[in-house]
Amino acid sequence: MDKKPLLVLMLAAALVLGGCASQEDPDASIQQAPAGVAVQVEEVSRETIATENRVTGKVEADGETSVYVASSVRCTAVYVQAGDTVSAGQKLCTLDLDSTLSSYHAASISYDSAVQSYQDQQAILDKQVALAQTNLDNLKALYEIGAASQLEIDQAELSLEQAQAGRTSTLAQLEAGMQSAKSSVEQLSALLEDVDGQGNVIAPAAGTLTSFSAVENAYTSPSMPLAVIEGPGQMKVTASVSETLVPKLNLGDEVEVTVSAADAAFTAQISGVERTANVQTRLYTVTLSIPADVEGLLAGMSADVVFRTDASEDTVVVPTQAVLSSGQERYVFVVEGDVAHYTPVTLGLTGSGVTEITSGLEAGDQLVTVGQAYLSDGDPVRVVSGEG
Repeated sequence: MDKKPLLVLMLAAALVLGGCASQEDPDASIQQAPAGVAVQVEEVSRETIATENRVTGKVEADGETSVYVASSVRCTAVYVQAGDTVSAGQKLCTLDLDSTLSSYHAASISYDSAVQSYQDQQAILDKQVALAQTNLDNLKALYEIGAASQLEIDQAELSLEQAQAGRTSTLAQLEAGMQSAKSSVEQLSALLEDVDGQGNVIAPAAGTLTSFSAVENAYTSPSMPLAVIEGPGQMKVTASVSETLVPKLNLGDEVEVTVSAADAAFTAQISGVERTANVQTRLYTVTLSIPADVEGLLAGMSADVVFRTDASEDTVVVPTQAVLSSGQERYVFVVEGDVAHYTPVTLGLTGSGVTEITSGLEAGDQLVTVGQAYLSDGDPVRVVSGEG
């Protein structure tokens, strides 16, 4: 049998198989791509971090003055309008205060009389108590030499106690009447503040009349300012803060402020912190001074205010997004070589997009900042960008 045809067939089959193998090589190269989860890392560093407290504030004129009328009173004449520039002492409007002025004078007389009555009665009662005390002292001296009895001393002590009790009771009643008269005077004084003897409302300061609610032959409202005068001075920002934040604020502290309407961002300083809360809101007002070079601000603009408190210096600070949670535990992934390691951490302060780590990480650690949600402890990784 001739074996040449068989050899030819075997050779052809070998060539075909070789060609197939060469066509599969691209697939083989793809399967040999680098293994591991693609991640980004960042080298851990030590920095300064502070707690951020964000509140909304308001731009105001530093010399803003409000004029109130503490009762509903008819306005008989108006001399200015909103937008006018006024001078200190200028008449703004006239109020019908004839009955109020009469009431004020009567209340003042009543108060003066109550004060005088209290002082007169106090002098009389003090003398009565002093006489009773002197009588008791004399009887005790006589008792020592046998010239007075114990019964006389007991009666003198009772007289002294009655005189003291009478003094206390009488003066308490007189003081109550005096305080009532004083309250009436103060209420009427509040109504007449910034008002002259003819019922004219007088501007207490110079500036621009930014609002004015008086209308001729209409009644004033005690719930809103009759007039608001904006002085020519520098602007300020006021913000309201909670009772937990106010103890941490001090005069001179720097505060970050952004006024979007004026496209302004600047650092202000705390110039005032009220220590009494607003009765309605239970919040405390903080006043911020604005640098003189800040321009474009108008009274009434809204301001975003950031107070930084509880600062930690030279501490480990990482991006907040790198920290994961499982129940109550917080953890991150750290890359060593080509392997990701599950690392529990303890958190400290939180700032803007960053978090303090008080334990679990050291400066120089390679922290996974992107891709950590797809990792498990011991997974191989590929660092595709970031520091590494």
